[in-house]
Amino acid sequence: MFALNRRHAALLAAAVLGLTLAGPAAAKTTLRLGHGLAKGHPVDVSLDEFAKLVRERSKGELDIKVFPAGQLGQQRELIEQMQNGALDLVHANASPLAAFEPGFGVYDMPFLFRDNDHFFKVVEGAVGDEILASSRAKAFVGLAYYDNGTRSFYANKPLAKPEDLKGLKVRVQPGPIATRMINLLGATATPLAWGEVYTALQSGVVDGAENNVTALTLARHGEVMKVYTRDEHTRVPDVVLVATSTLDRLKPEQQELLRQAARDSAKAHNARWTAELEKAEGEAAKMGVKFVDADKAAYRQMVQPMYDDLKATPALATLADRIQAVK
Repeated sequence: MFALNRRHAALLAAAVLGLTLAGPAAAKTTLRLGHGLAKGHPVDVSLDEFAKLVRERSKGELDIKVFPAGQLGQQRELIEQMQNGALDLVHANASPLAAFEPGFGVYDMPFLFRDNDHFFKVVEGAVGDEILASSRAKAFVGLAYYDNGTRSFYANKPLAKPEDLKGLKVRVQPGPIATRMINLLGATATPLAWGEVYTALQSGVVDGAENNVTALTLARHGEVMKVYTRDEHTRVPDVVLVATSTLDRLKPEQQELLRQAARDSAKAHNARWTAELEKAEGEAAKMGVKFVDADKAAYRQMVQPMYDDLKATPALATLADRIQAVK
């Protein structure tokens, strides 16, 4: 009996020692991420992969729950929730971010990028990083950019020349630069939230819109708009954002883990997005959408006054110059 008790005591002591050496289990931190795109959209898939990377690399200490399809609100509402500390992470386009931090508005400038390589050198380089960090005083910062393709016009007639837009009502993302561009082209800019666009096109509230080609298929705009004109006037990236209140309460190594996972997910997303654009064009053609080329030189000339206007905002003018100087 005495030997048995001694054995039990030894086992108990070993167990206590093991717990002491192991220390307390790391507490799990759950972060919520909101976006406005449908479940299964390529962006949603990429954000799920971002969440998976974070969970695996943190060994479960950080767990991101993704809320798609505007469950928590549309872009502006999501950004405001993030500013207030009610939401940890948001995926949004750079265009509406300009209302919160003007630096993001530079991406709305038409014909800002020379080509695909120029775009990626900017968003993956020093200037892109500066813009991501520029909104800290607004209670959020960017972690990474997701490619969103080039934006072109679509309507129910070809818009090969700028004058073809005259008198049309064109949906734009809310933001002063996008609005100015449409108005310079002779159309009337109509800012609408993404979730309202299909009905607005269908009912004639607007005569057309501008977006990448996946809007025709994934958002079904090709059901009601049958001509896509490739003028490729802008290339506005999406941004994965985090509330500074969330970031600052994480350990430094967790902050870096979050940033790196976002950037790694962006690289995977960009490859996925390129394939999605090619697929979407074929699917849109089957929906009866015709693709026409635009006189890009004429479009570029019509919007040149926007670069003159930019001089009134020296910080933005300098950003645009630095972007265009990237080789």
